[in-house]
Amino acid sequence: MRTVDGRVAGRRGQETRQKLLDCLSEMLSSSPYRDVKVIDVARRAGTSPATFYQYFPDVEGAVLELAETMAGESGSLSELVEGRSWSGRAGWQTAQELVDGFLEFWRENDAILRVVDLGAAEGDKRFSKIRLKVLNAVEASLAEAVSELQAKGRIDKDVNPGAVAGSLVAMLAAVASHQKGFSSWGVKQAEIKPNLALLVHLGVTGRKPTK
Repeated sequence: MRTVDGRVAGRRGQETRQKLLDCLSEMLSSSPYRDVKVIDVARRAGTSPATFYQYFPDVEGAVLELAETMAGESGSLSELVEGRSWSGRAGWQTAQELVDGFLEFWRENDAILRVVDLGAAEGDKRFSKIRLKVLNAVEASLAEAVSELQAKGRIDKDVNPGAVAGSLVAMLAAVASHQKGFSSWGVKQAEIKPNLALLVHLGVTGRKPTK
């Protein structure tokens, strides 16, 4: 772990750096990204702006650190699909657990994912790359699952596994980022998961699930 000027940070330095990141993460949960200032993060962490600048060039640099860490943890999402069965009741369970895990990941990382989406939408390639890393963790595994079913003759040969997987992941991400908004449509939180799982199962297998 190094400081901005290239020095190796000691134990206390690493603790200070992590505290700054933790405080920034908390602030992103309650304040718009553009409103977060270095002095506010430093104050919340009980240190000074000068100390902040020892570890990060600016707020955006610190946000990218948080985003990279989050993206690294997204690899666990692929485990919800890799090697899992999509046949019979097991297939329905796979769809449910994928949806449950995906929505939970988004809830846990909601603040930083909102910033990542904003940066990607504005054309910042750094944030776009991080967003793709998160989504690719699931897309690749889903595409492989569709390909395997296709090889067994259970899915039409004209289906493009990548297109199906990409569409499903885009749908999952859109729903995950809009979870709180469903209430305005009269949809309860408890109703989102089973209906989304149904769409995922239909998308992957082309069949209604066996419950």
